[in-house]
Amino acid sequence: MTDFLYLTHPQVMVDPAVPVPRWGLSEVGRARTRAFAACTDLSPYRRIVSSTEVKAQETAGLLAATLGVPVEVREGMEENDRSATGYLPEAQFQEMADAFFARPRESVAGWERAQDAQARIVAAISRTLAELQEHRQVPVLFVGHGGVGTLLLCHLAGYPISRLHDQPPVGGGCWFRAGAGQRPDRWRTMEEGAAQVHAGQDGPAQAGAGRESTAPAGAREQGAAPACAPEEGP
Repeated sequence: MTDFLYLTHPQVMVDPAVPVPRWGLSEVGRARTRAFAACTDLSPYRRIVSSTEVKAQETAGLLAATLGVPVEVREGMEENDRSATGYLPEAQFQEMADAFFARPRESVAGWERAQDAQARIVAAISRTLAELQEHRQVPVLFVGHGGVGTLLLCHLAGYPISRLHDQPPVGGGCWFRAGAGQRPDRWRTMEEGAAQVHAGQDGPAQAGAGRESTAPAGAREQGAAPACAPEEGP
């Protein structure tokens, strides 16, 4: 398997009047993405592949501008389908997300089932890697979403579907690595990642590392993006 980095979009502009897949990044989300690009050596990633959703494409576009490569948009990487309920207030969304992960074989209030969303994201990533391997085997940077990203991480790591493995509560903007001979263990934040993106090992998993909204909200904006941490090697 080609080595790849899976990155989730950071904070978004929440607008209940707009379908969630069409939400774009907030200023905080843009600032965090720019800081990540400035602080992290992403040069080995010569292919950037994005979900069809606007917030993912905007994140990918900011990174692509830094790397001087185009953004490739692929079907199947979208967030779990929550169109049956649309936008939900944060507290209600959290309850629904808990149920989504806790009952993966059930459709919670009409949401796409977790097991189906997992099969979809695994197929999309596998199909894209196979296509890119035939063209040229270079590391790939995927830009997507926290819910399906967590389902992908669970599949690759051999974990059962559980919200225990969800992103930490930083408003998105988290990543993991995977590839030949390497399984992901947990999510890492954009701010945590500068010195670790190309490290050989991810280090020990942190139990209970995730309890973040995968959500329609992206409402937990954390303020200004932190300054770059010093690079600690490639």
